Amino acid sequence: MRGITEDTVYQGRVKLFQPEKGFRAGTDSLMLAAALPEKPQGHALEVGCGCGGALMTAAFRLPGVTFTGIDIDDGMSSLARQAADANNFTDRVSVETSDAGLWVRGKENRFDLVFSNPPYFQPGRITAPGEGKQVAYLESLSLESWIKAMAFAARPRAPLVIIHRAAELARILSVFERQTGDITVLPIASKQREEARRVLVRGRKGLKRGPVRLLAPLVTHQEDGTSSAALEAIRRGLPIAW
Repeated sequence: MRGITEDTVYQGRVKLFQPEKGFRAGTDSLMLAAALPEKPQGHALEVGCGCGGALMTAAFRLPGVTFTGIDIDDGMSSLARQAADANNFTDRVSVETSDAGLWVRGKENRFDLVFSNPPYFQPGRITAPGEGKQVAYLESLSLESWIKAMAFAARPRAPLVIIHRAAELARILSVFERQTGDITVLPIASKQREEARRVLVRGRKGLKRGPVRLLAPLVTHQEDGTSSAALEAIRRGLPIAW
């Protein structure tokens, strides 16, 4: 893979290696890591870990947890392994290259926490993504199959957490309601009074269906375009209280 940059997040405390062109970890990855519940120990899985933007920051936030990341793109999973080594996480972070739907078949009820930033678009629904972005932007599995794979790998009562486009919330909830209970939705909006463009969704595998909690939006920017206090806290590695 050509054109690799070395970057840092969490004020220089976590290193990432990313393609110069193509999909690069950004705010969505940091939000996903910040949204994970505090766990003193256990084994967590990220489905579709890419170069490790959420995986490395989650490992930094949760030092007692062991992590596995899987990604279908060998180049991206290689960068995630490089980041695990650079951050001294290799004793508790492993990365595998595989299709999620195939990989989970032997992993039923294995993980204490499962999280993901699934590809955002269905093939044919958008203009072809730019160089290096096809795998990250276009579904290889349907969103329904992606969430089912996450749930299959999770232990009973284990949290599932995803970040996705707000426009897909109906699709997400239709699957979460069949797979999980105790569902909470956190909309993410750029500014006050603007529509949410992203949602964080959390549920727990196998619990009975119940009311879905819809929280007030997390707002990432102030009216003048500067970062909100909430976004700055996420960038410093603090958790989202939801």
